Amino acid sequence: MQPIWGCEHGLTWIKPSFQWMMYRCGWGAKEGQEAVLAVEISRGGFEWALRHACLSHYEHGLHADQAGWKRELKRAPARVQWDPERDLHLRPRAHRSVQLGLAGEASRLYADEWTVSITDVTPLAHTVHAQVRDGDLDAARRLLPEERPYPVNEGGLAHLHR
Repeated sequence: MQPIWGCEHGLTWIKPSFQWMMYRCGWGAKEGQEAVLAVEISRGGFEWALRHACLSHYEHGLHADQAGWKRELKRAPARVQWDPERDLHLRPRAHRSVQLGLAGEASRLYADEWTVSITDVTPLAHTVHAQVRDGDLDAARRLLPEERPYPVNEGGLAHLHR
């Protein structure tokens, strides 16, 4: 399983993109976000969260109405955002990455059952950032964790996009 990146106020956020996490935490330099952890979770846990998630925003044509979406969001133990992926300069790219916010039951399952390993990748974040600052993007790319599209049953995501 590929590492999952994340942690944030209010919800526990799964950010399955190293570069997106670097954008969010400023390469581990933002106040209160100086430590960067890669949390590996089980595929079953990730897919459970996706199946039980609600979009974090109302989407006309996907939701019957705003009131129904709000009720669904309040009940859902997970929420999904689709945010622009980031390049090495942390600028938005054309494609989006999923961000998965966990609350209630999903947070408990994440902490107690889904977590496989936790690795401190703060030194990696700082090293990659130093290469980017020095203009050596090839060296920075070679240091990036391997990431690839996550295969998931499209039927399991139908409620999250149109």
